[in-house]
Amino acid sequence: MDTEQLEAARRARIISEALPFIRDLNGHTIVIKYGGAAQTSPELQAAVMGDIALLHYVGIRPVVVHGGGPEVSNMSRQLGIEPKFIDGMRVTDEATMRVTEMVLGQIGKNIAADLSAKGARAVGLSGKDGGLLRAEKFQGEHDWGLVGEIESVDRGIIETLQTGGFVPVVTPVALGKDGETFNVNADLAASAIAQAVKASKLLLLTDVAGVYRDFSDKSSLIPQMTRNEAKDLIASGAVSTGMIPKITCCIDAVAGGVERAHIVDGRAPHSLLIELFTDTGCGTMITE
Repeated sequence: MDTEQLEAARRARIISEALPFIRDLNGHTIVIKYGGAAQTSPELQAAVMGDIALLHYVGIRPVVVHGGGPEVSNMSRQLGIEPKFIDGMRVTDEATMRVTEMVLGQIGKNIAADLSAKGARAVGLSGKDGGLLRAEKFQGEHDWGLVGEIESVDRGIIETLQTGGFVPVVTPVALGKDGETFNVNADLAASAIAQAVKASKLLLLTDVAGVYRDFSDKSSLIPQMTRNEAKDLIASGAVSTGMIPKITCCIDAVAGGVERAHIVDGRAPHSLLIELFTDTGCGTMITE
């Protein structure tokens, strides 16, 4: 065979090897939290959109929950509002909430348009639409303003869209009991949605290769662990503070009925396909 035929044969073999993974996930819902480098790099963004469209076409039912913190900060500064954070969480007053809702809503619509351009019909919706996400004010040692924690998810809205052949793209803002709007962390929103829709998988796209036993030792990457092992890792102090919320979201998802939760290296092209359709994966998987 010539070079082109060899390359075609290699591609065919890769597709064939993915068949068992595709078969196992066919008809199942997976929730993807889209953010980080995968959202800001045009090349990675195009790859992720193509991957999600492919998942849709092979019979997997993706739900996308997106972030957009850097874009919110940039727009806030343009409007003369200096972003403020406490312990990594955005302090959200009413003006900041209006900016957040505007910017995140536009991002969601853009993602839906990008997916639709790939042939996967998608609908961008706010967590407020139809009461999809309901929240109460986040309680902690500080006052973060209009930052919420999710009380409930109306899975019927997502299931209706899926039944109609659409990919739901969710903007993580939520409705309060008094009609107020809350800013919700996208990882937390993705975890809550995954539990509500009984997803088979939750995948959090991040800017790291996965979870390490010792971050200074790159050979200590953990490809798979149970949720109890993940808890022990947090308790030991081995995990950096920035990774703790993501691991906690995965622990909560698995405890809430999600079969597998994955922290995926979103900096790698086609990381979703590598994590879902290969034995090696592209990050860390957390199981029961």
